[in-house]
Amino acid sequence: MHIHYFQRYHSKENVVTSNTMLMLARLYNYNADKFFTMINALILGEDETPEITFNLQVAGDDSVPDAVISQKSFKIVVETKLYNQYGLDQLTNHLKQFADEEIKVLLTIDPKPMKNKMLEDLAIKLANYNTGRLAELKTPVKHTNLTFEQLIKAMEDIVDDRDTEIIAVLDDFKAYCFDERLISDREKWMRAVTAGRTLRDNIELNLYYDDAAHSFSDHGYIGLYSNKSIRAVGRLEKTVVVNPGDESPYNTETGEALTDFESDNIRSAMKRAKENGYSLDDVPHRFFLVDKFYAMDFRKASKNPIQKSKFFNLGEMLGYEKMPDTAEIAKDLNGKTWEELT
Repeated sequence: MHIHYFQRYHSKENVVTSNTMLMLARLYNYNADKFFTMINALILGEDETPEITFNLQVAGDDSVPDAVISQKSFKIVVETKLYNQYGLDQLTNHLKQFADEEIKVLLTIDPKPMKNKMLEDLAIKLANYNTGRLAELKTPVKHTNLTFEQLIKAMEDIVDDRDTEIIAVLDDFKAYCFDERLISDREKWMRAVTAGRTLRDNIELNLYYDDAAHSFSDHGYIGLYSNKSIRAVGRLEKTVVVNPGDESPYNTETGEALTDFESDNIRSAMKRAKENGYSLDDVPHRFFLVDKFYAMDFRKASKNPIQKSKFFNLGEMLGYEKMPDTAEIAKDLNGKTWEELT
């Protein structure tokens, strides 16, 4: 059974914000040093450091202690949107949240980058605010705008294979962001799924299946993962839920009937599963139908295998502005390692 760490099926901003803060809190509790590394590079700016400092012989007004251990104070005020519907008045009012912190950041998060006009207008408001209150504020307020994809990428950059505990949480947060359509350009993403014993059947029948009760995230490509490598990739064309006893499966996205070829492949998959000692007749299953699986060897060079699934942005990894034929994608990935491209 796949464990979810984040609440699903509610796309209201307060739930999205809650899940995002929960992810950041989990990362901080797991490893504060890695959390601050990510915060410094992504949000605070590389010139800032809220980390603890150790200083010797620091002169005060009336004494010189042997040492001082201190930490800069900072505040990050967060505004999360789902459709880029930022209001200039609302964001300007948020600036009143800051006081005498040494580092001050207004952080805005949305599936897409903030529109240029809003960025420019907010920059003017922010400059005027900082100028008018600099004596009181001592240090200016900065604004950082992020997409959910940028936030996830930054967190992925500071964890490695040894961080198995937080990787499971981060993978689920990433899947949640896909489920709630918080990551744009979904058609450019490949979802790598574990395919062990069924690998040959998946490739021959151009499909992959899973328990329909498991949530899945919108994506453009399926990658079949086995023995620490993605062995084949196919462009996702249809999803089909087959209930026990169904006579005629249909496309669950459009309601259209399947072709005879697609229906035959699903029935063949169900028959082969039974021959391998397990049944697809007990509970509903979701079938992911691809154009064709193209063989390749896109290997994970580092130690630990994936647990359930992993997402790859093919457009970003391979520099595609427009997605090419699946055969070309397989050719471009073949012989590469994950570590080379991610």
